[in-house]
Amino acid sequence: MTLCCGQVFRWDKVGDWWYGVANDEVFKVRQCQNKLEYVNAQREFVEHYFGLDEDLQKIRDSINKDPHICKALEAFWGLRLIRQDPWECLASYICATYKGIPAIKNMLHKISKKFGEKVVFEGYEFYMFPQAEKLANATLKSIEQCGLGYRAKYLLETSKRIFENNVELERLKQLPYEQAKKELCNFPGVGPKVADCVLLFSLGKHEAFPVDVWVKRVILNHYKHELPKELAHKLSSQAGLSNSEYAKLNEFGRNYFGEYAGYAQEYLYHYERMLR
Repeated sequence: MTLCCGQVFRWDKVGDWWYGVANDEVFKVRQCQNKLEYVNAQREFVEHYFGLDEDLQKIRDSINKDPHICKALEAFWGLRLIRQDPWECLASYICATYKGIPAIKNMLHKISKKFGEKVVFEGYEFYMFPQAEKLANATLKSIEQCGLGYRAKYLLETSKRIFENNVELERLKQLPYEQAKKELCNFPGVGPKVADCVLLFSLGKHEAFPVDVWVKRVILNHYKHELPKELAHKLSSQAGLSNSEYAKLNEFGRNYFGEYAGYAQEYLYHYERMLR
């Protein structure tokens, strides 16, 4: 569930095993009852990457606020937030805007194949995700050829800004949530939702609460009574979200679920998608 719930895009299942690329290594994992088996990775990295060092019961106790989140927790108990590489996560979510998961996976595969280093593992070909320097020195046309459309310009400009200014995204872990979010939103192609995804899935900001069409649907279907009536009525009659409306739903999620709001978001998001 952790690998197919929409937070990470470069994992594929072959038989019983999931194959993925992380930390510039290819490795595979599979779950056997309550044990995780892995090949070609260090134990410490696997524990860190999958968040196995987090107290999931404590998180559950913190976010289990009502019958609906309780159902989501029961349905997908064990789902964790992956600690992704911040650069790959940022690039991935710039590509992810207004796209479904299969399309995102396809774009990221093409980018990695075109600009990343090839590695063969157990007879399969894998590609490392290219560093910002590699993409910063690419042409717009070559990035567009990976199927990014208008996103190619944003990815190229962000890559250049990170490379030319020697930006260390890891530094954002040390900043308060709001300040880190503000800095991310300065990059081309990064709005509040992309920033929240990067903060939650790679920078350890568990209070981040990304809001997309699925999460908006969850809030309107199950938490409408928590919103101002005028806002709830307006959101029910329109498809999209303005930045100010996003901010209000984001604030609701962070205030209602607390310090682990991001975990609540992921359980609710996946539960809503699986019900459809």
